[in-house]
Amino acid sequence: MNLERAYMMLGALYSLLLILGVIALMVGGGSAMVVIQVAVGALAVAGLWGYALNKGVMNPRIWRPLAMFLAAGAIIQALLLLTTSPSHAQITQLLIGIVFSALLISILYQYGDRDQDLWATSEEIQDGEQLEAMLSRHGELTVNKQVYGLEATVHVARDGDQYRAHVVRERDGNREEFEERFACPSTLAFFMDKYTCITVDDVREAYADATA
Repeated sequence: MNLERAYMMLGALYSLLLILGVIALMVGGGSAMVVIQVAVGALAVAGLWGYALNKGVMNPRIWRPLAMFLAAGAIIQALLLLTTSPSHAQITQLLIGIVFSALLISILYQYGDRDQDLWATSEEIQDGEQLEAMLSRHGELTVNKQVYGLEATVHVARDGDQYRAHVVRERDGNREEFEERFACPSTLAFFMDKYTCITVDDVREAYADATA
């Protein structure tokens, strides 16, 4: 069994548990807390399926906070297990909850990493491929651009298995300098477009003569 199939089976298991929870809620009713637990479970299962299918679901910014929320719940369960005197049935229930939460926490935390192609648009992936090709030819790339009172300089280079982007921005005499590292060139393309006035087209234009 490969890892992808294992994640699919895990997604099916969590989906079944969620369906059982919804049925139990509809048949027996429940408090507002139970409704919240089912809603959080549904959101977590959606993220699990996104991870299993390598597809972006909703927004990457929600998954790590959700993982932290689940981690807090797991810690509370562990504290109850250690500091109270639960029955055998309660011990089993708490242990199962902790184990199942741990799996989801790990998966959702990884899923929430924006630096993955699954969160990139097709245009960002294409731009990333072009950046990677230019870096392979030139080793490093430096581009300066001024637009609407903003001047930006971006220096991009490979650093082992990562891409390093050093940015200098100036507006109205205020200078800002920062550096970021990325695993995926598509994320580098997204970063340049979002945080500077420089696009991949600008980089390609700047190095057109060198390429020719």
